[in-house]
Amino acid sequence: MAEFDPGSLPDLLPLYYRRIFPFGPYGRWLLYGDVSKNYFQRREFSFTLHDDIYVRYQSFNTPQELEKEMQKTCPYKIDIGAVYSHRPIQHNTVHMGAFQAQEKELVFDIDMTDYDDVRQCCRSAEICSKCWTLMTLAIRIIDRALVEDFGIKHRLWVYSGRRGVHCWVCDDSVRKWSTTLRSAAVEYLTLVKGGEETIKKVILSDPIHPFIRESLNVVKEYFEEYALVGQDILGNKESYDKVLALVPESVRETLQKEFCKKRNSIQRWELLKTKTEKFSKAPWEIMLQYCFPRLDINVSKGINHLLKSPFSVHPKTGRISVPIDLQKLDSFDPFAVPTISQLCHELDKTGNDRGDEEQNEGELESPRRNRDYRKTSLAPYVKVFERFLEEMDRSQKEESPKASDVQMDF
Repeated sequence: MAEFDPGSLPDLLPLYYRRIFPFGPYGRWLLYGDVSKNYFQRREFSFTLHDDIYVRYQSFNTPQELEKEMQKTCPYKIDIGAVYSHRPIQHNTVHMGAFQAQEKELVFDIDMTDYDDVRQCCRSAEICSKCWTLMTLAIRIIDRALVEDFGIKHRLWVYSGRRGVHCWVCDDSVRKWSTTLRSAAVEYLTLVKGGEETIKKVILSDPIHPFIRESLNVVKEYFEEYALVGQDILGNKESYDKVLALVPESVRETLQKEFCKKRNSIQRWELLKTKTEKFSKAPWEIMLQYCFPRLDINVSKGINHLLKSPFSVHPKTGRISVPIDLQKLDSFDPFAVPTISQLCHELDKTGNDRGDEEQNEGELESPRRNRDYRKTSLAPYVKVFERFLEEMDRSQKEESPKASDVQMDF
């Protein structure tokens, strides 16, 4: 398959939105079981159109109306915002101060560019199979904490389409969290602190918090293969001087001299651990600085913050922003994610081009489109999404009788 050409996007998007985008499951997600009659209507959508035209505060009466608008405007990017007190499209007409963001999924945005100070292989928007392990680590560490420490059930992890991952926490109670609660959660999950000028960004307290200990257990599984072999963080003087800047000054000079006698990163790491025995936390702090998740705090704490929608097309890579199967996390390959040009080509190959007459505009998703995306390599990713929705549906049904019992509604 030829590389994606960003110039082809205007020609490909109409077909993608008309026949491939999984509107049925997508609309089902954002309705949340139709929790209230105007819940969907109060949700903000933002479109980035051709020539970087940015349109905020859009809202729609139904998922079908959103579908028609996406097919009409063919946005280059779709962002999802909060559920507001009023319909977002009316934000200029309501009394000042009355228009307020009321709830939204708790979201996390993890971007590979935030690891540039510890990556050897890539910089900026570049990624490769070596550094993608950082995203695997981030998902494993954050997801474990969400489930075991916070008691959260419904998390949707999504590949951004280029260089990072997003998480949508969709539990009903969490969607109602205040900015204060969101800030507290992301602060709990944050360990690496300080800007470019900060050399030592991880300082462990005593005793070490259980969350950090659990995270270290995850890091240990990957550290040798990722950091010592793949990134070769102690492979040459320039790279190992960065690591030595993180060890206690009293052993730094000794290590610098003895590192020259060792052949590779693995041998140097064993020496470092031996020489820092008196400072038991030093190796752990290095491991965490090089491997621990780096969250965009502002994305998580703001209720009204927008985040890129699942199944958007990345305009630079052409890759689809797809859900990640946590059961197959270690084998997830961002370079195997289908591009829009690949999907359109696959659809053309089916030979099923009978026009639009079979589409029923009154349905959330026609049987025709239901078949269309299942004929492409997007199908396995939609299946992951549908499994996530089924788990949410099952949970809602289990919760409903409990709520009735509490209300004495027999």
